[in-house]
Amino acid sequence: MARILIVDDSPSQLMGIRRIVESLGHEALTAEDGAAGVEAAKRELPDLILMDVVMPNLNGFQATRSITRDPTTKHIPVILVTTKDQETDKVWGMRQGARAYITKPFSDTELSQVISSAISDDPPPSAA
Repeated sequence: MARILIVDDSPSQLMGIRRIVESLGHEALTAEDGAAGVEAAKRELPDLILMDVVMPNLNGFQATRSITRDPTTKHIPVILVTTKDQETDKVWGMRQGARAYITKPFSDTELSQVISSAISDDPPPSAA
């Protein structure tokens, strides 16, 4: 069982992603924006972070960069889960240190596969 931090400002998205994470047998932690996500990552040191991009206070790109550049959290894989579907967004997200990038809406199967890949340390499908 992994501890997975879900960072999203939409309560319905948090609930939906949490349902998938818990159905896979993992523990779900949540944060409502990028700044809270960075703090939760430092405090909880989860095994994986699922990060939205469009959020108040600190967007997901900024939060991912902060997490992947901090010595205490840089080992934690971050998967960007976002509505931003342009190739330039994906490239930028990966440059910030994200391990994978999936776009909303996603299927339960798609998110499950990306989570399983990240936790098992296989190369994620969307990073190819």
